[in-house]
Amino acid sequence: MSDFDGAVSRETATATDASSEPVSRETTTGDELAAGGVSRETSFDTPIAREAAQAVQVQNVRQERWPRPAAPRVLTVANQKGGVGKTTSAVNLAAALAAHGLQVLLIDLDPQGNASTALGVDHAVGTPSVYDVLLGGRPIAEVMHGAEGLPTLSCVPATLDLAGADIELTSQVAREYRLQRALNAYLEEVTHADAKSRIDYVIVDCPPSLGLLTLNALVAAREVLIPIQCEYYALEGLAQLMNTVELVTSHLNPSLEVTTVLLTMYDSRTRLADQVAEEVRRHFGPLVLEPMIPRNVRVSEAPGFGQTVMTYDPGSRGAVRYLQAAREIAQRGAPESADAEASGADVDDTAGTPDSSHSVAATQEGTT
Repeated sequence: MSDFDGAVSRETATATDASSEPVSRETTTGDELAAGGVSRETSFDTPIAREAAQAVQVQNVRQERWPRPAAPRVLTVANQKGGVGKTTSAVNLAAALAAHGLQVLLIDLDPQGNASTALGVDHAVGTPSVYDVLLGGRPIAEVMHGAEGLPTLSCVPATLDLAGADIELTSQVAREYRLQRALNAYLEEVTHADAKSRIDYVIVDCPPSLGLLTLNALVAAREVLIPIQCEYYALEGLAQLMNTVELVTSHLNPSLEVTTVLLTMYDSRTRLADQVAEEVRRHFGPLVLEPMIPRNVRVSEAPGFGQTVMTYDPGSRGAVRYLQAAREIAQRGAPESADAEASGADVDDTAGTPDSSHSVAATQEGTT
């Protein structure tokens, strides 16, 4: 046999063998994919696929509805130390609750107006705001605005006019009860108008101080949510805050109590963060929410676009953790019957969704 004939025979044999073998993974056809032959290239066990699954859950594509509390819950987010995540936590928890079928009102009491910025609500000087409620006796319904993209979330904005409110309130009668009276009147009005659309959660974002604005927030609330940064200095001011809460409970608002503690800016790479978290859990016990909010650049970027991280990057670690924290808050406040039903409807932890264990978030640490 000539060399040419041998080459032809080898090529023929190769073609024949290839035609008798199954199609490779890279060239799997649509029919074979439907039969279960998923290729490696289309596998869902990848960081991008897990992030997409988490985004679906955060955005509540499946229209999951969390249980409504028996009565409106008023939570004041307070900590006199600045930079611990008060505003970030307030807006993202509010957005997560609203995205799951709950009626939420966010009251911005910080003169900087950062919560208003994060929700895309105008708060230029002269805009009707919480300042008019406290010092002008204006009804809350006249100054509140809807948040873009979240029809069940409303915001009472804060403007720079609020910067001098502490001084102006000093000479006012019943200065500590201004917000409480306005809020109670609004909640009663909304409930009587339509019980089904009543407010479920009122979240008050406080300034980083213990002045009259924060005092008004504590008097108006029934619950205090304390965000604590996972750093040593964040622990130093807690004693003063707890003393203030006790004084308010004793003299101004007997129904006030600290019900929730949220650990923020958690960095799993440092031992200090773990030590602070352990110390907080030892001191506050079951009041501490299980999810810890990680340091995440997406959380910091979102307000620059007039959004919360829940809509800006729903697949990020920050959005996932805030979703988990909001779910735990909702479950704690649910009626007993609804709470029992919700416990069986939690997200599957094995699917890489927001209820996943900390190990899932750890795999994304380098990707977000």
